[in-house]
Amino acid sequence: MKNSLDHLPSKKQRDLDRIVQILFEEFEDAHGSPTGERKLGRILKIILFGSYATGRWVHEPHTKRGYQSDYDLLIIVNQKELTDRVDYWSNAEDRLDRAWSVTREISAPVNFIVHTLQEVNDGLAHGRYFFMDVARDGIVLYQLDDSELHAPKPKTPQAAYDMAAAYFDKWFKLAVSAQMGFKFFHINEQYEDAAFNLQQACERLYYCVLLVYTFYTPYVHNIKYLRTQAEKLSPRLIEAWPRPARKKEAMFQKLKDAYVKSRHSDHFKVTEEEFSWLSERVEMLGEIVNELCQARLAELKAAI
Repeated sequence: MKNSLDHLPSKKQRDLDRIVQILFEEFEDAHGSPTGERKLGRILKIILFGSYATGRWVHEPHTKRGYQSDYDLLIIVNQKELTDRVDYWSNAEDRLDRAWSVTREISAPVNFIVHTLQEVNDGLAHGRYFFMDVARDGIVLYQLDDSELHAPKPKTPQAAYDMAAAYFDKWFKLAVSAQMGFKFFHINEQYEDAAFNLQQACERLYYCVLLVYTFYTPYVHNIKYLRTQAEKLSPRLIEAWPRPARKKEAMFQKLKDAYVKSRHSDHFKVTEEEFSWLSERVEMLGEIVNELCQARLAELKAAI
């Protein structure tokens, strides 16, 4: 894999050095002083992928679209336990968010995913576009040794179409089901369940488009993170959530929080104005996702 960052400005290179440093500091704190097999737990590789790896990053925070590319990182570890986001990576996530949004140590947001080496190599063996793109375009920021990832095995055109179609059938139907649940609970004034189902509709729509396009999604409930990953596929997805208006972004944040707070917090409330706007945006997101997925399926079918 590539290891040169010469295409990036020096400021961006310093950002990435700092990001890797923070990741290791927080990993070591979370790992503690383990014994037995856990003592052998290691970060094997940290790989930059996405727009900063390919040189196509965007920095438009002050425009109408309000879009700014994130640093996208794949962290590869040698034990499945080390992929647990809550136990091992939540502090790193918080610290990196503060480094961008509060202290301004770094100039762009950071998103990272964590997988074992076996998971990454399995993804390559099964021709999952996401992992194939990482292997092709990714830049190694750190590696414990110089071992290479497995060679990708692309799917046949028929297999690619069949898999994408199956993902669409499953996840778009689940998104529609969650939207139906939202409408039922909202009409019956069961607002906590209404908020939860609306969050689920949004989450499932992002799963749908990511899986149809890349055969991969991080199965997380953080729709802000899913939104960021999905919007890399098509700028049309940005239309669903206007930015950078603070009030509207705050409403999206409330939808994000609904996954946990709608069920576990006595203080979580959504106003009628917020429900109206959020449900309208999720409806729009569904229309865009449907159109993008149908276009993608048509492309895959034409290749057979």
